[in-house]
Formats: sequence, C-alpha cells, structure tokens
Amino acid sequence: MAVETQHGMDSPGALAFQAARQILLEYRDDPQAAHAAFRWPQFTTFNWALDVFAPLATRLGSAPALFWDGGALSYADLDTHANQVANQLRHFGVKRGDRVLVMLGNVPALWAVMIACMKLGAPILPAATLLSPGDVQDRVERGQVRAVVTEIANTEKFTQVSPELLRVCVNETEQSGWRSLTDARHAPAVFTPDMPTLATDPVLLYFTSGTTSRPKLVVHTHASYPAGHLSTGYYIGLREGDRHWNISSPGWAKHAWSSFFVPLTSGAAVYLDNSRFDAQTTLEKLVRQRITTICAPPTVWRMLIQQDLAAFPVQIREAVGAGEPLNPEVIRRVQQAWGVTIRDGYGQTETTAQVGNPPGAPVKPGSMGRPLPGYDVVLLDERGQDANEGELNLRLGDDRPLGLMAGYDGDPERTAAALRGTTYPTGDIVRRDEDGYLFYVGRSDDVFKSADYRISPFELESFLVTHPLVAEAGVVPSPHPERLYVPKAYVVLRDEVTPSAEVARELLMFARQGLSPHLRIRRVEFAALPKTISGKIRRVELTAHARQGVERGVRGNLEFWEEDFLTSGPQ
Repeated sequence: MAVETQHGMDSPGALAFQAARQILLEYRDDPQAAHAAFRWPQFTTFNWALDVFAPLATRLGSAPALFWDGGALSYADLDTHANQVANQLRHFGVKRGDRVLVMLGNVPALWAVMIACMKLGAPILPAATLLSPGDVQDRVERGQVRAVVTEIANTEKFTQVSPELLRVCVNETEQSGWRSLTDARHAPAVFTPDMPTLATDPVLLYFTSGTTSRPKLVVHTHASYPAGHLSTGYYIGLREGDRHWNISSPGWAKHAWSSFFVPLTSGAAVYLDNSRFDAQTTLEKLVRQRITTICAPPTVWRMLIQQDLAAFPVQIREAVGAGEPLNPEVIRRVQQAWGVTIRDGYGQTETTAQVGNPPGAPVKPGSMGRPLPGYDVVLLDERGQDANEGELNLRLGDDRPLGLMAGYDGDPERTAAALRGTTYPTGDIVRRDEDGYLFYVGRSDDVFKSADYRISPFELESFLVTHPLVAEAGVVPSPHPERLYVPKAYVVLRDEVTPSAEVARELLMFARQGLSPHLRIRRVEFAALPKTISGKIRRVELTAHARQGVERGVRGNLEFWEEDFLTSGPQ
C-alpha cells in the first residue's frame, strides 16, 4: 500500500526549490546582486523528477522536451513514458536503493530511464557507450551495480559481469538473460512512489574523467545535483521555449548539467544527436534546427572555427563552453562571425557550476568569470594563505555549497581529505584580477617549473592556437639538463596543413617572437592528442611520452627542437 509521498508541486521540497530559483530569475540581469541575494534551498525530502519535472510537464503539456531530426517528444509524453518505465523496472525487481548502470546514447529512452530511476529512488551510474568490456566490468563491480539498462548494440559488453546482474535492454531482444523495456508501453501511466525520497539519498554516481589517475566514483544526492544545478542554470541562461543543443556524450557529468537538469527545469527543448562529429554538418544542423542556445567543449569550438562561420546564419542567443578552459582566440573568432560571445565557466564532476560568465555580464577574454550564486570561492597559496593566485577552494561550514558532492563512494580516506577541512580543494590553480575575475592557470598536477619559473600549460596552448596553422595543442614539461624542464607542445594542425620541419620552425619562431624567454615553447611534436571520453586532454600521457623520449634519447619522426633551427644567439 502506498504511503504519503510528500512530493509534488506543493510539497515543501518543491516550494523551497522554486523559491530559490525565483531569486535567480529576478536577478537574471544582475549577477552580483544574484550572488548576494541567493541562498540554497533547505529541505528534508526532495525528488526533482516528482517535485519539479512532473509539475512542469503538466503545465507545458505538448511543448517539446526532446527533439531530433524527424521527431519530437513533448513534456507530457516524456513524463508519462518515464512513469511507465518506472513501473516496468519496478516489475522487473528494481527497488529503492538499487544502483542502475545506464549505458545509452542520445536517444529518448535515456531521458525516460533517468527520470524513471529518480522517481523509483534508484541511484544512477551513467556510462558512456564507448566504454570497453573491461571498463564496464570495473564500473559494475566498484559501483556495486544491481541492474543495467542499455541498447542492444552494447549488450555484449556485459558478458563478463556477474550473472546476478539484472539486464534490461531498451530494444526488442531475445538474448538469453535480457529483459526488454519495450513492454513498458503496456505499464500503468501513473507512478506512485513507495515512500518519500530523502534529499540526502544518492541519485547519481559519476566516475571522474581520470586525466591523471584511476577514475574516482563521485556520489551526488537528490539535493546536490538536481537542486545544486540552480547555479548552472543561472550560468547557462536557458529560457522557456529555447531550442538547446549540448554537444556531449552521455556518461559524463556535463551531460546531466546541460542536457538534463538545466533544460528540463527551464522548460527548454533538448536537441538529440548521435552522429559522429563533423564541423560542417554541425553548423548546418544549428541552422536547420533553429538552435537558440548551445553548449560545447573547447575541442568542438576549435573545430568549428576552421569553417567559414559567417556563411551559416545561426539564431544562437547564448553560447557556452564546457569541460576545459576556452582559448581566447576561439571566443574572438565566434564573436567576429556571429556576434555571439561564448561564455566560459568552471565546475567539476564533484560540483555543479562554481564560476562562470552569466548572460549579460561583461566578459574578459580568457576569464572563466566570477563565482556563481551559492559558491563562496577562496584562492589559497602553497602555505594555505589567501592569495590572488592559488588553488581554487570552496568554503565549507555554514557556507557549504549545496552543489558539492556527498563524497567518493567506497573511499572514506579520500572523502575525508576533500571535505573534512574548512574548505574543499579543487586541485585547480587559478589567478584573480583586480575586478574579481578568475583566470584558469592549470591543474596543480599539470603546472610545472622551467628554470625556476612557473609554467601554465593552458596559457601556452592558448597562445599556440592563435597561429593560423594550429587546430589544437597540448603543452607538457620535457626534461632538460639545465632548465629542469622546457615546454613541449604536441600540435594538431588544421586539416589542410601537412606536418613538416618547415611548419615546426614557423611555430617555434612564432613562440620565440611572441613569448617571454622563460615561457617559450622549445619543442614541438605533431601528434594526435589523447583525450578522455569527455574531451579533456590527457596531459599525463603526453608528459610520460615526453619524458620517456628524452630518457631513451629517441625523438619521434615528427618531433623538432628549437636547437634544430638556431645556430647562434641566445638560447
């Protein structure tokens, strides 16, 4: 028998959420006032799917929630389908607290399954479809997964996992051991939760990108991500009726930011695209689908600006970057072509958006903005003292942001190290200017010294991409007998450019003329950049490659050093 749920548009949790969101709407054009006035909502029970999405779906009815080439799904239909999926999963045996690994592409079923699991109170472990069978097994075991929901194309990746795992396929299937979710169309269209959802209950568990170490499993609650993304919504700036495209693969946290919570809280429609990225095709879709707001990682933006942007009459009102810092040159070119400023921001898998350039705020080239509502940021130097350049920390105690994770699953020591003090250390080095704008310097693991000078890889990468031949670059330390290290750049050239000694010489001379001697890039290698599934450069791999090459006395066929081209003068 169902119990009193304490959920719905008039529940205490729903009212607290909407009151906090209303403050941000009132101060939409005044970020500083919004930061001063905003307070995180306080609640004991909260379930975004029941308290926010379901009432919004009732109000918006036939308005599109999802759309794709040749189709769309309304808010009302998505909520009904999610109810049916929740009832069907309950019938299969999924119950409150059971962890569900969801491996789906950008298909409507992904949104229905996510909402259904939230309504059930079953924590979700999103997984990218690119994961190998070994990755899948690791996530199932470390994540203590009870059930998996995937597409038929991915079922073979689960052959090595525990036979006790409940296997659910969103397609019709006759594979042994798999249940089909297509039966959900016959399930009841109304869902009744078995009990209230505590705001502290886990809702999402994300494996981090793992750019420098084994991925950690981050735990977010029904408060920290669904409600914590109020800060992200303020940063992205979506409005009801927007046609939003977040160029992102499911499985990493940014997908939940910009493809799920923010648009489906704002009343926007999310564009679904599963095709392999192609710059020209992407620009054509922006025009054809009348996209009004876009979020994309720097890799995508760097590919787009190689096209003639001005030839595509887009209707974009808001554009944001995500995943890694955005190079100023990319922002300049998009502004020049479209009259739209890409607004950079900053956050982590462990948090929602902490820092950003909200709509209407003056943007400084290269800055990721200022602290967003709900986040109290402090920069600490190596001695733990306040500084204008240091590791970005978040104040805890009474100022603890709601959007901060509950901890790392199964790792109490690492959780304590991150959350037991007066601040939460992000591991990122940041510089603050006289107006309070923050500029990304680099991961504490990536920043290195050369001849006793501190080097920011991102600063040098941003310089390199201003050269017309360069598409992307990753800078790491390369061992040097006198300077300890010198900056080495792994460079991806524009499509029409062939790597050669002449191009390397041009880039090294470009650096020699445009950078101070202590910052100068002194080694170049033309090579693809290893990346995580979320598009972040794995500098740890590049660093190891650079070190091993020097230690062995071996250079790559397309590796060139400054000394190769200098016969005299200062080195």
